[in-house]
Amino acid sequence: MGKLLTIHDVNDVRLDDYQRPGAGPADVVIRMKAVGICGSDLSYIKHGGIPAPGTLTALGHEGAGEVIEVGEKVSGVSPGQRVIVNPMMTPSYIGSGGPEGAFTEELLVRDGIAGVNILPIPEGVSYEVAAMCEPLAVALHGVNRAQAKEGEKIVIFGCGPIGLGMVLWAIDRGCKDVIALDLSADRLERAKALGAHVIDPGSEDVAARIQQIHGTVSVFGKEKSQTDAYIDAAGGPAILGQVVSLAKTHARHVITAAYLKPIELPAGPMLTTEMTITSAVGYPTEMPEVIAAMPRLKDTIAAMISHTLPFEEVIEGLAIAASPQSGKVMIAFGDAR
Repeated sequence: MGKLLTIHDVNDVRLDDYQRPGAGPADVVIRMKAVGICGSDLSYIKHGGIPAPGTLTALGHEGAGEVIEVGEKVSGVSPGQRVIVNPMMTPSYIGSGGPEGAFTEELLVRDGIAGVNILPIPEGVSYEVAAMCEPLAVALHGVNRAQAKEGEKIVIFGCGPIGLGMVLWAIDRGCKDVIALDLSADRLERAKALGAHVIDPGSEDVAARIQQIHGTVSVFGKEKSQTDAYIDAAGGPAILGQVVSLAKTHARHVITAAYLKPIELPAGPMLTTEMTITSAVGYPTEMPEVIAAMPRLKDTIAAMISHTLPFEEVIEGLAIAASPQSGKVMIAFGDAR
């Protein structure tokens, strides 16, 4: 008998007794080694379950571990293999509404497919760094949706784990003068350590500082920032208006934060700039690219993990992850190296 982290109702999450289902001929079983706590997990708990409050919901979708059982119909996966799980490519969408969640000792991956939802961990990469693949893939997709290119100027709102991942990828891609904004001094320090200029919206004039760092250009007689792309990983209702007022001709804005309420779109100023507003969700194709970069970036990725707790303390880990002082909170199972 093992344990499984499960939502029971609004703000009611428990570490329940759990008997893993038996594996079928197309399934893979993974002994979990490291699982990250995601902001989505916290949102699901606040909501009370998926799809509705009171729905029992298994949590955990940022996982890495060791294969311990392989169904007879599965090829390319072997017991003892160190792997990352791609939850978006599992039929039960692990940790986001299906019966399985990665916060458990042994995870059943239904219809396991090598290279699709079971991905090998590169040599020399720890389980904790490997478990960062999922949030880093989300971050990379946001940067990709922003069409960020080498030499371009980028602004990223929000320095939680996803925003910090975006800072990492933008700088790694060669973007120039990457700016990161957050209200948390701890998170701003993490962004600065990655190489970003940082702005605290609580104490600084955001528009003036962005224009100071990126420079200005006149558009129909108004001073606009020379920023090429903006990414919203914070979810603040004032961000869209700030971006529209700053945007130069053909600037790009990507919304990757989850908005639960409508926000106002100041469409008038957009007519003179022909700026683009779009969105980003998940990581349709990015996981392999993240995994390929891990051997090169493993030390930088490891530094983004602020706390590591044992599985028995996962409830405490959720509280830490909800604080603005945290980076990525990682849950470790036994030897997670």
